[in-house]
Amino acid sequence: MIEDTLAADSRKPFLQVKDLHVHFPTDDGLVKAVDGIDFTLERGQTVGIVGESGSGKSVASLAILGLHRRSKAKLSGQILLEGEDLLTVSDQRIRSLRGSQMAMVFQDPLSALHPYYTIGNQIVEAFRIHNDVSKDVARKRAIEMLERVGIPNPNRRVDQYPHEFSGGMRQRAMIAMALVNDPKLLIADEPTTALDVTVQAQILELMKDLQKEFGSAIIIITHDLGVVADVADDILVMYGGRCVEKGSVDEVFYTPQHPYTWGLLASMPRLDRVRTDRLDPIPGNPPSLINLPSGCAFNPRCAHRSEVSGDRCKIEMPELLETSPDRSARCHIDPLRRSEIYALNAGQKQ
Repeated sequence: MIEDTLAADSRKPFLQVKDLHVHFPTDDGLVKAVDGIDFTLERGQTVGIVGESGSGKSVASLAILGLHRRSKAKLSGQILLEGEDLLTVSDQRIRSLRGSQMAMVFQDPLSALHPYYTIGNQIVEAFRIHNDVSKDVARKRAIEMLERVGIPNPNRRVDQYPHEFSGGMRQRAMIAMALVNDPKLLIADEPTTALDVTVQAQILELMKDLQKEFGSAIIIITHDLGVVADVADDILVMYGGRCVEKGSVDEVFYTPQHPYTWGLLASMPRLDRVRTDRLDPIPGNPPSLINLPSGCAFNPRCAHRSEVSGDRCKIEMPELLETSPDRSARCHIDPLRRSEIYALNAGQKQ
């Protein structure tokens, strides 16, 4: 019996997010920033969460780290890290896990790093919070991590301030700080924003190398599908606080099942085919999370509503249904018809 229980526990995913809701009461109404998302993640794997600004990507990641606790946010669902529900643990427990078992690389390292303290001091502090070591030992660890993430002259750079680093170097320093305690889960929120393409490629390659070395599970949050194509194993596409499609990278990129994903792909430059016409932006703007459209939240911007009879898209919210094992989408269009539409549109734009 004990052996069966242990075997069952060993089959549990490293991270399970189940029916997660994050709502914010405001004077204007209830902001449904995250309205029921589910995904799993194993050690050594990467999931990419993509979508436009305001889709709920970053809010979901902050919920995993327990960073909504001091706000008026209303959270429900489950976030299971190795079977432990992070939504129900004490504040002390979540603080002990944050930094040691899970860490985050924030979108803007210049804002995330304290301007009054040296890079080394900030990494030393992050290390000593979770390890009972002297300042000298922690400083050596900081220098080691700066060298590991590819910062030249780490013995000198460790005593410099964030403003003395370039954008790419600050991002590397943030990654060094996040990984100084060998966390099992790393969340990267737009890690390549505002970096030139060469530095972007270096940062993504660095993350892949460090994942191999530390065996971390990674959640990468971005609006750039090119980024997730390079580093992720699975993709979760968010719109209006909900997941509209999820599956493996190859499935979502080559046989996408939701019109919103089609729009994201059509607006992305491709190097694998000759393209003679312009990129197609998605018309309109993302919806207000206080007053979402009725029915399918994407229906006001969807060019394929005519594929569904009547006003079903405007009245009935589609469920997130499996189209194949480990593959699902939230759309009223028949799955076979979706494949036909995408293949036709992709063929016309080659």
